[in-house]
Amino acid sequence: MMRRGPKSLAQPFIGRRGNKDELTSQPDHALVGVIRMPGTVISPVRSITRRIIGASLALAATVLLVYFDRDGYQDGNAGDGLSLLDAIYYATVTLSTTGYGDITPVSDSARLVNVLVITPLRVLFLIVLVGTTLEVLTERSRQAFKIQRWRSKVRDHVVVVGYGTKGRSAVTALLGEGAEPGRIVVVDTNHTALEAASAQGLVTVNGSGTRSDVLRVAGATRARAIVVAPARDDTAVLVTLTARELAPKAQIVAAVREAENVHLLRQSGADSVVVSSETSGRLLGMATSTPSVVEMFEDLLTPDAGLAIAEREVEEQEIGGSPRHLSDIVLGVVREGHLYRVDAPEADAIESGDRLLYVKKVTPAEP
Repeated sequence: MMRRGPKSLAQPFIGRRGNKDELTSQPDHALVGVIRMPGTVISPVRSITRRIIGASLALAATVLLVYFDRDGYQDGNAGDGLSLLDAIYYATVTLSTTGYGDITPVSDSARLVNVLVITPLRVLFLIVLVGTTLEVLTERSRQAFKIQRWRSKVRDHVVVVGYGTKGRSAVTALLGEGAEPGRIVVVDTNHTALEAASAQGLVTVNGSGTRSDVLRVAGATRARAIVVAPARDDTAVLVTLTARELAPKAQIVAAVREAENVHLLRQSGADSVVVSSETSGRLLGMATSTPSVVEMFEDLLTPDAGLAIAEREVEEQEIGGSPRHLSDIVLGVVREGHLYRVDAPEADAIESGDRLLYVKKVTPAEP
């Protein structure tokens, strides 16, 4: 499937380099719709209630201003001053811009209050009630502000390219390990997938992960890790090449469907490669004869309950001892970035700075 890859991959990769600043040179407000920041979903009833309360507060403030300065107003139909009902009437027709003209401000103070206070309240009243179009503009402004703040502060986050089955599973594992949803960025071109990611509170970027400008917008240059999980192996190679060029120090984990493409991913810069088709096939084969083994694998890969594979720092009293003699079930020792199985000679004695890969018991969280 990938044997003609080098020839066919060269052309689009060169094209991406030519357009690398297409998005990154844009101001933050122009990225609204490309980047989507997670937000709180408000029910329609609550939204309408908030608008009614806001309009009522603006009306009440206007009524009080007019009533306290009632001597500065003149009623053309009566000469006995303004009552509270007259103040309510004037505030209502003024804020709704009806303005019959029967009650008018005549004193300098009343006119000054109309210019400086009641006119802004009128604008606020219309914004609250009319709302729909202005709310869209306000939402875009909020998104632009969030994007600006996020881009200036985002560091050590995780970028997930592709939010299909593999990408969703990777995000679920990250969330299960305690990662904050706001520190996970999903890059995809599928609007349905982006909506699903946004509903989980993730930051989303609409674009192809094969483009360097899209990965820059996702903050790949400052990311702690990049998960490459597109649907096609050739796309995974291109994404990995682009990601490694932008983020030389990031941990890049890629998924491929076929084992024959693993070396292409590693040559492209992937630190770890997971073969999805062979892994699934092995589990299917094992399930026909030893289903309990497959059940144990599923238990270990599920972070919510039962058993899970975790990594921790060694304790001071464990240094110099053998990992086989610990109370934890130790699977391996991570030393200077290299993993040594527990039966390897390098793992006979625990050294300072080592990390232990072990099996831990997970207690289900209280609902």
